[in-house]
Amino acid sequence: MPQRHTNAMIRQRLGQPESGWRQHWYTIIFEADTRPGRLFDVVLLIAIVASVGVVMLDSVPSIHARLGTAFTALEWMFTLLFTAEYIMRLCVVKRPLRYALSFYGIIDFISIMPTWASFFVPELAFLIDVRLLRLLRVFRILKLTVYFEEAEILARALANSRRKIFVFLGTVFIITVILGTVMYVVEGPEHGFTSIPLSMYWAIVTLTTTGFGDMVPKTPIGQFITSLTILLGYGIIAFPTGIVGAELAASIIKRPLTTRSCEHCLTEGHEPSAKYCQHCGSALPDYRSEPGLEGRLEGAVENRPPPKPPRT
Repeated sequence: MPQRHTNAMIRQRLGQPESGWRQHWYTIIFEADTRPGRLFDVVLLIAIVASVGVVMLDSVPSIHARLGTAFTALEWMFTLLFTAEYIMRLCVVKRPLRYALSFYGIIDFISIMPTWASFFVPELAFLIDVRLLRLLRVFRILKLTVYFEEAEILARALANSRRKIFVFLGTVFIITVILGTVMYVVEGPEHGFTSIPLSMYWAIVTLTTTGFGDMVPKTPIGQFITSLTILLGYGIIAFPTGIVGAELAASIIKRPLTTRSCEHCLTEGHEPSAKYCQHCGSALPDYRSEPGLEGRLEGAVENRPPPKPPRT
């Protein structure tokens, strides 16, 4: 079943202007199927990464002593840029209060609030670091929203394989108890294995091939068991990969090719040439994109089945 993706929900919740400068800027700011929209996202991403880099470098005492004034000027430049962006987002939607109270609206506000607040209350300057959260919003650039879909696929695969995973974890627990008990008997308290729970800790560390080195077997038998445990650990690490991988293969879904959505059911993921919704059969709005982008999209779907005709 096609997924109902973020852009469509944004249109419904915030309201997209139908014409004028607000509609033009809405397309640039909230969508990424045109060159101006992608350019906006690229510039925003560069600004966010640069601002985070400034915050990180400014926390180094030796660098702050030499470039502290320049970093302060850059921070204010980024703050003014992000403030203008936040105001524009509020201006181009029909329901600005909903955007202000949404997750990303709150993140936008929090990302500019620290600098303004630190101007009046210097003790709040450390809050500038929350701008790292703004990186969450720009994953849609260059069709990176597909990674959100992959996260959904992975979550679905994990849910479908939860029973197998529980059985696997139960087996690992049993192996851990057995190994811990055996090592407690073989090594004993004189070699640091003072109890079965502590020996189980050694078994977990060894099975995961971490090897802290705080507990080391001294006897030849203990060292032999340790070698087998390490080899067993590699198999244990690989086993759940097969379980989840099989579920992932069975959970593959079609990825969206455009951000154009059906006005009736809000389904996205239609081909550029589609005239009707692949979910409900309603007529779709005309697809508008830059020629270069459209060519790449059409080339990516030339082997896919045609869209469904409208329902009668």
